[in-house]
Amino acid sequence: MAEEPLLSAVAQCSLLVCAALLLLAWALSLRFGQRCSSLDRAVLVWLFYDTIVHFTLEGPFVYMSLVGTVANSDNILAFLWQEYGKADARWLYSDPTIVSLEILTVVLDGFLALVLIYAIVKDKYYRHFVQITLCVCELCGGWMTFCPDWLIGSPNLNTSNWLYLWVYLAFFNAIWVVVPGLLLWQSWQGLKGMHQKKNVKKSK
Repeated sequence: MAEEPLLSAVAQCSLLVCAALLLLAWALSLRFGQRCSSLDRAVLVWLFYDTIVHFTLEGPFVYMSLVGTVANSDNILAFLWQEYGKADARWLYSDPTIVSLEILTVVLDGFLALVLIYAIVKDKYYRHFVQITLCVCELCGGWMTFCPDWLIGSPNLNTSNWLYLWVYLAFFNAIWVVVPGLLLWQSWQGLKGMHQKKNVKKSK
């Protein structure tokens, strides 16, 4: 029996789904961010992508994990998660830490992302408070996803080839570290600027 190619049809479809969601996020940012700066439109692309992933990919993962396991599920989204599970087996068998984090991610992070989209589009005063809260949640989620496995020698991670290591594990998890980190810096600069403006007004 021939060995399945690394870039199988399922792997290619999974990557195409992620690209399609990014295009959808870009289109939504153009639609709702017409009055925003170019930087905030770029932020909206990320936030729409973040929201879509939380609700349409991670939401079904939580459901499948609560009623059974991803490994035993038989639907289109299960095939996507089964593909990712080749790199991190915990996603296949309802690992309690992963499922707990994903429940929080879908419910809390998904809601916060929607609120932040609204705050940016409507230029609300609470924008940076929500942005900081969301980013901290995303970063903590990333840490708690991998740190428990690292501490026991990473038995569930498969780093035997470039696809699993650099695409599935590194790239698709690093973006949820790099982008929230950049948004935290943006919020820092935004709050600093508001404080400076306030002091200028007081000195006049």
